[in-house]
Amino acid sequence: MESQIKIDNRGRKSVENACLEPCAIEKGMRLIGGKWKGSIIYHLKDGPVRFNDLTRLLGGASKKMVDQRLKELELEGMVERKVISDRPIAVSYELTEFGRTALKILDDLRVWSETYDIQIRS
Repeated sequence: MESQIKIDNRGRKSVENACLEPCAIEKGMRLIGGKWKGSIIYHLKDGPVRFNDLTRLLGGASKKMVDQRLKELELEGMVERKVISDRPIAVSYELTEFGRTALKILDDLRVWSETYDIQIRS
């Protein structure tokens, strides 16, 4: 359903047919657009990666932040956690089949960003 802006006879604006729940774009952005989520998914594209290696690959992310995002991605069915060894504990993460479906989107985003030399302004 498409939203429409209506203007009454006093010049006041109102929105009709507004979405009452998140639209498809918003749902997708919530899933892969959270801080570090897209980068985590992209770094898992070639196969399982151990937690500490993933943290190093991400550079500026703290271990706590990486752990939180991985837990979210695991709950969303995008990432699978595998225990490699119990003592000392070692785990790796890999994309699920569903998680792999996001790779095309993220690669398109990477190409778009490189093509237009996107600069982040603080």
